[in-house]
Amino acid sequence: MNQFKAGEAPEAAHGHSDLQMELAEVIRQRAAISAVLRAIASSPHNLQPVFDTILDSARRLSRADSGVFRLMEEAGLRLVASKVSPTVLEEFSPPPKLVGPGSFYDRLIATKLPFHIPDVAAHELYRAGEPLAVTQVKRGFRTLLFVPMLRNEELIGSLSFARQHVEHFTEKEIELVTDFAAQATIALEIVRREQQYRQLQMALAHANRIATIGQLTASIAHELKQPLAAVAIDGGAALRWLAKQPPDNDKARGSVEHMIKDADRATRIIGGLRDLTNQNAPRAEVVDLKEAIDEVIVLTYSEAVKSGVTVSTRVLPELPRVQGDRVQLQQVMLNLIVNAIQAMSGTLEGPRELQISVDPSEGGVRVGVRDTGPGLSSESLSRLFEPFYTTKPEGMGMGLSICRSIIQAHGGRLWAIACEPQGALFQFTIPAP
Repeated sequence: MNQFKAGEAPEAAHGHSDLQMELAEVIRQRAAISAVLRAIASSPHNLQPVFDTILDSARRLSRADSGVFRLMEEAGLRLVASKVSPTVLEEFSPPPKLVGPGSFYDRLIATKLPFHIPDVAAHELYRAGEPLAVTQVKRGFRTLLFVPMLRNEELIGSLSFARQHVEHFTEKEIELVTDFAAQATIALEIVRREQQYRQLQMALAHANRIATIGQLTASIAHELKQPLAAVAIDGGAALRWLAKQPPDNDKARGSVEHMIKDADRATRIIGGLRDLTNQNAPRAEVVDLKEAIDEVIVLTYSEAVKSGVTVSTRVLPELPRVQGDRVQLQQVMLNLIVNAIQAMSGTLEGPRELQISVDPSEGGVRVGVRDTGPGLSSESLSRLFEPFYTTKPEGMGMGLSICRSIIQAHGGRLWAIACEPQGALFQFTIPAP
């Protein structure tokens, strides 16, 4: 039988209690970081929910009544999130949006160390009339904690917490929130870098759309001239029918109806151009893929005719709607169609046929663009989607790489197949919501 000396059992119990407390703190910290990661996953294009979650999680860890989250900018420390207790008197203003360089707060955070004031009203800063301390007391806060957020020893922001009663933050609480701030900084930097990468991708995608439309300028101008010329002709005809004695109202009405139809066609072309040339943030919306593709076919129709290419479409009925950015999906189609037309423009023999298909696939829609051009070699097939790889003398090699990034961002897949005896087939899938 094991024997215990007097006093060992209480020590063991105390050690067990400390272990439980440490385990509980680890669990709380992991839960706080998990909340931040969930916010990042659910808001990839909007950092504000991430800022709010970081502050709220840190405030809970520190058991503070209120908190403020600021990020460092060139102009100073900018407020990005704040959580104020509802018991704070309404007549006192919220924290300033910007804390400029040289202020006490700026100097305090610049030390890159946590700073704890157990009782602001008893602190020398308050007695000296420091505005930060005086304001906190007026707002009803007595205990303060400031925690810097560092990346490779570089100050990127700060978290500050307050309690309405004199209740100092324990060493464990300060350590817990400091560790959380370090982990949150890493997560925040990752999402900010991803956002910068997405913004760069958007800029490249926009440049690619402009370059592609530039190639089609003459064709689009011709495509617009046709309905506009038809409007003028039908307008003249309508005037002649109305000038007859008696006026032929039925034929005049028919001419006006043709004018409206041609004007609508020109409007659709201009609207499609406007959407493709605008640089807007990605939008998640329900997209009628057939309608979106039809608009791109209208823009490229004259280019196909000029190159002697016959365009045919096959769209199966009852297609599921997909969710995504309409303009980005149209950009993919624009690139694939223009590439196919250009591939066939150098074909000397055989038909020049462009086949576009839209079919339901497992859990979504599959789109195919097939041409009868020279096809793809094994080398080009393996490198087709690499950035800066191109088989065109004047090409930038970014179009297909951008297209694949767009499709992957929509949860789909883009790939190419060499066809026999000639030609190539590009296909992509988009999952249904």
